[in-house]
Amino acid sequence: MTKTIRNRSFGVLLGAAASIVALAGMARADDIQVAYLSASSANTWLAASAVEMQKVAAANGIKITEFDAQFDPAKQTAQMQDVIASGKYKGIVFVALTGAGAIPDVQAALDAGMQVVGLNQVIGADLTTSDPQVKGMAASAMAAPYRSGERLGKLAIKACEGIDPCSVVYIFGIKGIPLDVAMRQGFDDTITAHANISVVAEGEGKYLGPDGGIAATQDILQLNKPFQVMVGADQSIQGAAIALKDAGMAPGSVKLIGLGGSAPALAGVADGSWYGDVFGAPRDEGRLAMQAMVDALNGKMDGGIDPLTSVPDEGLITKDNVSKFTAQWNG
Repeated sequence: MTKTIRNRSFGVLLGAAASIVALAGMARADDIQVAYLSASSANTWLAASAVEMQKVAAANGIKITEFDAQFDPAKQTAQMQDVIASGKYKGIVFVALTGAGAIPDVQAALDAGMQVVGLNQVIGADLTTSDPQVKGMAASAMAAPYRSGERLGKLAIKACEGIDPCSVVYIFGIKGIPLDVAMRQGFDDTITAHANISVVAEGEGKYLGPDGGIAATQDILQLNKPFQVMVGADQSIQGAAIALKDAGMAPGSVKLIGLGGSAPALAGVADGSWYGDVFGAPRDEGRLAMQAMVDALNGKMDGGIDPLTSVPDEGLITKDNVSKFTAQWNG
């Protein structure tokens, strides 16, 4: 199943004309086609990235066709094969689901003469870097997941100050995928020196809105294990807040720490119902990824692009600094 994203406004076509001159050998805007292989079109983070991708694409005479893998690695591989076999795409923006497992697919696209830009997910075995790991890839726009886990760990350490023991609940997005494995490793490596902190329960939220976080939190509450801190992706923590309230627990009685910098997260930190959040920049990621594709079609390789290198306070958000941040998506 594919979804074609287009903008036919007169102003966009005028803007595209100048870009087409730069893209040598590509005579018409409709000839410049790029496939966007999304992990999930329903994922709200990636939806925010897609908005910015489309703006850059439209301004540069590029038509994006989106392929929705629905978080299914086998489906994504089949989509990649279809894209390559079609012979009509000049490039691929790829949100890979399988980390190092995606390397053969990327290599096949490169061998077919296509430009490949990674978005949001690592393509390779090293989950600590934003740099491309497949020779010939034009760019990779993302915050390394291990680094995101480290940031979650730093906020958990702050939240646990003066609490001994400090019991933490960790909510995975999708347990077992490379992204979540790396984030959890970064989290564990960061808290390991703090003997007062331990993870007493785990859940899985699915990255598709608050429902997964609600269900995971309800299951954890049934274990009857007291906990002081809960960490997870913003969507999951939104659900956790709802489940804790429904269970009669006052806002702030559990220190909630999210990952993503969504509008609900920043509002929660500001009003004290969330302890903290790790900032995320999906709109910046999408814009930078598509600009890197434009550059690649012009023969320039941008390499690794981390959108969080210039944000305040390493992207660690608490009530003290939340005013420095502006949400790029709605969670």
